[in-house]
Amino acid sequence: MFDKGTRSSAIQEGSSLFTRFPLIPVRGIPLMSLIAQNWDSVWAFCPDPSDLLIATYPKAGTTWTQEIVDLLLHNGDAEACKRAPTPVRSPFLEIHSPPPIPSGLDLLKSMAPPRIIKTHLPFQLVPRGFWDNKCKTIYVARNAKDNLVSYYHFDCMNSTQPEPGPWEGYIHKFMRAELSWGSWYDHVKGYWVEKEKKNILYLFYEDMKDNPRREVERIMRYLDLSLSDEVISKIVELTSFKSMKENPMANYSCIPAPVFDQSISPFMRKGEVGDWKNHFTPEQSKMFDEDYEKQMKDVNIPFRNLI
Repeated sequence: MFDKGTRSSAIQEGSSLFTRFPLIPVRGIPLMSLIAQNWDSVWAFCPDPSDLLIATYPKAGTTWTQEIVDLLLHNGDAEACKRAPTPVRSPFLEIHSPPPIPSGLDLLKSMAPPRIIKTHLPFQLVPRGFWDNKCKTIYVARNAKDNLVSYYHFDCMNSTQPEPGPWEGYIHKFMRAELSWGSWYDHVKGYWVEKEKKNILYLFYEDMKDNPRREVERIMRYLDLSLSDEVISKIVELTSFKSMKENPMANYSCIPAPVFDQSISPFMRKGEVGDWKNHFTPEQSKMFDEDYEKQMKDVNIPFRNLI
């Protein structure tokens, strides 16, 4: 229904209608207005039990994980994984764009299960069918400071997100849960407390950077797959930051400049752990750490700000 050419021409046609969409709260979570206006259809989505959900707070390693999973499911076949850009191979569940651009739900309807489905929704907004049907779910969490830095640069280049404003103000928006998809703190905690009950594979971005092979093997086992050491090595190489940044099917170069202006900031910017040190002043870091302690005091999630 939506081949590469059709979707590309629809994006070109619809890109003039993109704007920095205002946020509208859905059950207390600020979401882009087009998502909020179509919320009932998102909430009603019922996945197939074979579908896989990849859930993250924005800019926490989503695309990286989508690529790893697609390669694992295709036995490391790089060409098979270049059949379409990431958002076509692995649709974004809740996203809605101006017509004629297909929504995530439109793309999912045109695909036969098993499907790889991406979401940024916090746990409580994930359609219940995922849990009722016992769908496998991979959650990736990234330390708050690096996640904030990455999200800031993304909001600067993404013309569908609210104007980020200056860095020093953006920090407070993050702390006050005023960004799209709400509170980072509640997001990482929501999936953490449900991970055993709902069989969620909870991964850390920092672990993936520190030892990518180990984490790829963890994902492989979770998916009940068994690939050779040689294929695993190949997947690790194909999903390195350098390889993915150069891969037009993974680097979001498919999105036109009026929507994603990669001259402001590349979609794949640095992919590092600890880049926050280049952005936070000592005063900002101290203020953020004090607030972090309060917001995270009820859980013990082993984040690392450096590796």
